[in-house]
Amino acid sequence: MHTEQVRQAYASVAELYIELFGTPQKVHADDLAFIGRHLADRPGTVLDLGCGPGHITGHLRSRGVDATGIDMVPEFIAHARATHPDGEYHLGSIDKLDVADHSVAGILAWYSLIHLPPQSLDGVLAEFRRAMAPAGRLVVGIFVGDEVAAFDHKVATAYRWPVDGFSERLARAGFTEVERLLRLDDPAHRPHAAIAAVVTDG
Repeated sequence: MHTEQVRQAYASVAELYIELFGTPQKVHADDLAFIGRHLADRPGTVLDLGCGPGHITGHLRSRGVDATGIDMVPEFIAHARATHPDGEYHLGSIDKLDVADHSVAGILAWYSLIHLPPQSLDGVLAEFRRAMAPAGRLVVGIFVGDEVAAFDHKVATAYRWPVDGFSERLARAGFTEVERLLRLDDPAHRPHAAIAAVVTDG
């Protein structure tokens, strides 16, 4: 029920969301560089989960990445396919990926985990780990706070995480953090963190 509510909330503002955020130029340059640093050299398929209008998927593809966009909002997928006709975009859910075990080289979850209730995070990260090939790379973008807490996001309820606490959840799921990027003092945006992690051996 929660997933369907989030899907409907984004569908209701899809046109505005695309206008405000739907090009790589609307993504902070430091974030694009961070994403590229960890995913642009992946030899294999990279999944952009919660790809929205497909702008970051398209950006990765422009850098030679075999990137596939997945989102649960049909309006976003339709826009992505029309705007990036050479790309691959599918309707799907982050908690049940239609891929074989250990088959993807990387996953980008750019703000696509923010609406997950905290008790649902471990299950989704476990699904990411199932899909990841050895040495696979995960990049996530999250909102940051001193404690895990819900807040009134403009589209649907979202959650802030302490960066160390989120990193611990990644470790529990079988990922080792390799880099983080913090942006905490930008008056125009909520405190943000990007975390890159690699599949833990074993």
